[in-house]
Amino acid sequence: MSLALDPTAQDLLFREARTANTFTDEPVTDEQIEAIYDLVKYGPTSMNQSPLRVTLVRSPEARQRLVNLMSDGNKEKTGKAPLVAILSADNEFHEELPTLFPHFEGAKGMFDGMGREARERQAGLNAALQAAYFIVGVRAAGLAAGPMTGADLEGIRKEFLDDDHTPLMVVNIGKPGENAWFPRSPRLAYDEVVTTV
Repeated sequence: MSLALDPTAQDLLFREARTANTFTDEPVTDEQIEAIYDLVKYGPTSMNQSPLRVTLVRSPEARQRLVNLMSDGNKEKTGKAPLVAILSADNEFHEELPTLFPHFEGAKGMFDGMGREARERQAGLNAALQAAYFIVGVRAAGLAAGPMTGADLEGIRKEFLDDDHTPLMVVNIGKPGENAWFPRSPRLAYDEVVTTV
């Protein structure tokens, strides 16, 4: 059965897209990031939770602070990418539920009563979904994404965020540069993943 999405778009988003390791010098604008967000904000989450927060690291001083917190293999590419974003989960996401999930008046209170640990699990799950949408949105904009978790995430929290936010990953963003890709790694086949009961 064919997919409704045009094969060219399928390639752009999935088949031909890879994690980029090098980028050109072409800048990534705020307008491009806004367009990406305005697309991916419609991705589904539990109870329309929207815990993803995006911190754009633009100043040279902030970039160096971030590079210092990256794993050795990620320092150079993070230092050279046109734009770097820190994706984090807002653990107090439930404060926005009266606006985001208005048909359930008790949603915010339900999460107030859960306690911080349960809210952090919900925030982490739904922000991770939104982070995946964000990466696909970067690809939809004709850019490449280099998502990385190889970093001192607790250090990133202390340096750039606060105790209400949990960093998930750092994403380098830009037009792919020379030798940007590693060879395509294998994927599991359909029958290795899908079970019918």
